[in-house]
Amino acid sequence: MNTDHIVSSFDNALNKNESLILEMGGQVEQQLALATRALQKEDAKLSKKVVTNHNRISAIEAEINASAIQLLALRHPVAVDLRNVVMSLRIAGHLERIGQYTKNMARRTHTITKADAFTGSIDTLARMSDLVQSMIRSALDAYNNRDVEIAEDVRGEDESVDQMHNTLFRELLTYMMEDPRNISGSMHLLFIAKNIERMGDHTAEIAQEVIFMVTGNWPTDKRAKGDKTSRMIFSPEDLDIRPDTKDQG
Repeated sequence: MNTDHIVSSFDNALNKNESLILEMGGQVEQQLALATRALQKEDAKLSKKVVTNHNRISAIEAEINASAIQLLALRHPVAVDLRNVVMSLRIAGHLERIGQYTKNMARRTHTITKADAFTGSIDTLARMSDLVQSMIRSALDAYNNRDVEIAEDVRGEDESVDQMHNTLFRELLTYMMEDPRNISGSMHLLFIAKNIERMGDHTAEIAQEVIFMVTGNWPTDKRAKGDKTSRMIFSPEDLDIRPDTKDQG
């Protein structure tokens, strides 16, 4: 038996799987950039393109899954090779979820083009998106270079995304309470903000899986979770909203 050929074939299969992960991640990052541009420009045509482009992301995930399953079934990898294969499945799953959130963001953008939306919040959403795009690039860099330090940095950056989400939640709630006509557009912006916040969570999970893939150990410290929106309760007084008294007296 030519063991050198078997080893070479296995290495080639691993390398192909890793290349697919990087390609998928690049597609996801590009999709998020396009979806953000569509939101900023209120470009319904571009938002439709983002929805259609998601098919490519799904196709790459299916290819990664098939390749990983074949490697597990035929090669029986162990130690670091086993971690590489299993983590490729998990990372692909996170990237696909980010892609799904991006597609939902694009669909809501298409709806927002027909409704009033708070421009200031769109600017904040764009900054959130820029940060998550940077996190995705860094997470892919950490994966490609097996760099634990970069992966740790990505985990820490997620808290900034959470803080921006908290601020935006309060801002949009204030805007809706000031005038009910703002509710429709603002609700879609709230959902988009939550989508981006979840993208940050999934990217931090990718970074965590890179750490395990390289070291064989999960991070022992709990990742900071700064999203407080699920526990926020507001009254008009909290938001400094005063009743309209122009027609009274």
